Amino acid sequence: MKVAGTPIAMLTAYDYTSARLIDGAGIDVILVGDSASNVMAGHETTLPITLDQMIYHAQCVVRGVERALVVVDLPFGSYQGNSREALVSAIRVMKESGAHAVKLEGGRAIQPTVERLIDAGIPVMGHLGLTPQSIYRFGTYKVRAREEEEARMLEEDAALLQEAGIFALVLEKIPSTLGRSVSRALAIPTIGIGAGPSCDGQVLVTHDALGLTTDFNPRFVRRYAELDTLIRGAVSAFVEDVRSHRFPSDDESY
Repeated sequence: MKVAGTPIAMLTAYDYTSARLIDGAGIDVILVGDSASNVMAGHETTLPITLDQMIYHAQCVVRGVERALVVVDLPFGSYQGNSREALVSAIRVMKESGAHAVKLEGGRAIQPTVERLIDAGIPVMGHLGLTPQSIYRFGTYKVRAREEEEARMLEEDAALLQEAGIFALVLEKIPSTLGRSVSRALAIPTIGIGAGPSCDGQVLVTHDALGLTTDFNPRFVRRYAELDTLIRGAVSAFVEDVRSHRFPSDDESY
């Protein structure tokens, strides 16, 4: 798709029903993101979600998908220790969920891990820029790599990860100019989230794109629906119908 100049569309999913709907609508890639820690479990960060929980979400998603590529985040603590631990985690994801690939955050520090996973036959997607699993090291969700030194390191890390064998690279919350330069420098596709329009594809958290979460409003989020309002209205109507004895009607009874 990169060679053809066709932008890649990627969204997150964490359950069978949403995966089936998203897949049927023509999405190219579904990410079973560790953002499930936030939008599904209500945690402040992505750090608490476990490998077992990620595998469960991935199993649900895979059952709802017929055509899209399914990528699963390896969660915090499941791969940072050493490459053997990462391999065990990734093998569990692939065998127990039926997903097609895994995604890891980080640059040169995880290069040996990426190489080991790929040598084992596991496709790997990379992730640079704002890496949410490192949020306590950053101390903020502000844009990364604005300074020349950090931008240079990101470009070097991207090249190292490509050399290690990743098939695609997520770039999160970096300057648009840097997103463009990295995308042009790499042969593999880049997937942007707050990295500007020059990336080879774009990803959003589905809950953000559909307006299910409204307390998270970074500049890069575009809401394609306001499902929070629609759902609240539908539930309110149901409550009113039950209390006024309008539901169920005779036609809805046996």
